[in-house]
Amino acid sequence: MKLKYLTSAIALTSSSLSLVAHADEHTVMTDIDIAGYSVPVEAGGLYDRYRSNPPLSVIAESKPELDLSWFKTLDKTQVDIGFPSYSPNFYYKNERISVVFTADADKLAALIPDKVAAQVQPLKIWPGRGLVVLTAYAYHYCDNDQYNEIALSVVTNQPGNGNWGPLSLIGQAMSGDYWGYVLKLPVDTELARVRGVVGYNLPKWLTAIDFDSDETTVTYTVADEKTGQPDLIFSADKLTDLSTDGEIVTNSFTNLNHNDELTYGYAKSRLMSYATSTDEANVRLTLGDGYLSDFIRSLDLGAMLKYEYVADFQSALYVPQPLSVLLSEQ
Repeated sequence: MKLKYLTSAIALTSSSLSLVAHADEHTVMTDIDIAGYSVPVEAGGLYDRYRSNPPLSVIAESKPELDLSWFKTLDKTQVDIGFPSYSPNFYYKNERISVVFTADADKLAALIPDKVAAQVQPLKIWPGRGLVVLTAYAYHYCDNDQYNEIALSVVTNQPGNGNWGPLSLIGQAMSGDYWGYVLKLPVDTELARVRGVVGYNLPKWLTAIDFDSDETTVTYTVADEKTGQPDLIFSADKLTDLSTDGEIVTNSFTNLNHNDELTYGYAKSRLMSYATSTDEANVRLTLGDGYLSDFIRSLDLGAMLKYEYVADFQSALYVPQPLSVLLSEQ
């Protein structure tokens, strides 16, 4: 897949994207304290009222069209992750686009901290080439209100399992349990940033992410946090012939907590409507000259192996646990 590049002229003539969270101009905001941070949230929104633990009856009353049956099978637990919260965090109505690229395996390995690298390494699809996944999320309705997110991750083996390259990748696909190391994770609300950084030690920062959808295409435009100008444009086709079988998949990550201790976290997702493609023409990735685009260029992206269009999914994000817990169960 050929990457496109934003020219200075395009960047200068495009409307600047505000670094402030995307909110309806009529939305009233209020500040709350999370781990010592003053965080603006929607006044009277789900997070303002329930701090990640809204009753499902409230969700059903607000969005009667949603199927909440899966969430009724999941139990929330009160946790302390640097601030009081509940796990898992529920995402009721969402969509995403994901692309798997090959990338320079040595460069990917160098980005994984030594402690983490002792447990996981990039899966090599062929000699010298690892895999990265670029995913754009639109969380339309969740315990954290509404926000958009861009995730860039290295595909790795599961901790405690061998790294057998393509065989490990096939095994993860067959089990529906995918593992990675998160490299970058910009978001467009301060609530999502603070919760992610403090509670999960994830590489989040705040910038504007514009989500646009029409009959045939979905597009995410990410601003550079320093200039506010468009940096990365990730656009893809809305695939047809969608599966609606409600497949459950798990996306897990290995990480270090704030005490430099090994942890793992995961999200389980119920895919309500989705399709995949290997046609590079379905995806358009345009890089600018900001921080995120420069970082992506440094990975030496190559062929696109898979595109996944998920028109509708639900998810449950669990707080990280010590990696020793997972290893002891194997």
